[in-house]
Amino acid sequence: MSIRDNQIHIDGYLDNLRTQRQLSPHTISNYGRDLAELSALADRSAIAAITHFQIRKFASQLHAKGLSARSIARKLSSWRGFFDWLSEQTALASNPVDGVKAPKRAKPLPKALAADDAVQLVSKHHPGKNAESPMQRCNRAMFELLYSSGLRVSELAGLDARYTQESGYVSSGWIDYDACEVTVTGKGSKMRSVPIGQPAMRAIADWLASRETLVKHDPHDGKFALFLTGRGTRMSPRVVQLRLKAHAQALGIPVDVHPHVLRHSFASHLLQSSGDLRAVQEMLGHASIAATQIYTSLDFQRLAQVYDAAHPRAKKRGG
Repeated sequence: MSIRDNQIHIDGYLDNLRTQRQLSPHTISNYGRDLAELSALADRSAIAAITHFQIRKFASQLHAKGLSARSIARKLSSWRGFFDWLSEQTALASNPVDGVKAPKRAKPLPKALAADDAVQLVSKHHPGKNAESPMQRCNRAMFELLYSSGLRVSELAGLDARYTQESGYVSSGWIDYDACEVTVTGKGSKMRSVPIGQPAMRAIADWLASRETLVKHDPHDGKFALFLTGRGTRMSPRVVQLRLKAHAQALGIPVDVHPHVLRHSFASHLLQSSGDLRAVQEMLGHASIAATQIYTSLDFQRLAQVYDAAHPRAKKRGG
């Protein structure tokens, strides 16, 4: 009896959409499918008697089946409209869909290069170009530093060759060559210092020898900037992005590489080796450790891939 009553209610609502709201046949068809699924989930129960708890359960079941958050949100919207109409036709106490939200959309994990790919990317020179040219030395120093210290591209571009305070100008980022560390001003004007590895320090030293041929002693901060364009002006984040992408393509790395990929790679590789989430948080300059915890998911994803590829019983998981 409930199934027949359910269909009567659904047909009545769809007829209302057709005649009163004059929705398109395509839209009405979508509503019909969503309500048919609701009836199936109710499993012989009367739709008019469905509770708030059941709606939450139905949404969870759809999520467990792999339905996207967007699709679940659409179904909930269809059901909510139906129960609003049904409350006008029957003695429905309340709309059971009210307050039920679709599961949050999963944030995509940051892309990180394999350690070998990251090392190849930052250490090899652009094929077909003079590795000792000023611009190639500049590129190598920038790429090494991005991976060595996990800097944001804006932090890298803002670096000065040394700390400077003169005529109202104060450095927001600089290299301490004796301590082998870089100091930057990150989000929220928060300053932090991060160690620099020896390969990056050597690349920076090589670049500094060429930098002197490009630096212009003019009123602009190009004379202070660590990384310069061929015109002697401060390197911009956009130019860094374009150079890194072109470099990765020239090396045949099959990933769309941008500076944040090297930041992600720095974080995930460091976490894999150390397991020290707090230290990685400090080096990345994250205000909250919650922002850093995504790298624990990234690490587990790598471990799961290794397991699935190598363990003889991996294919039996979930079977």
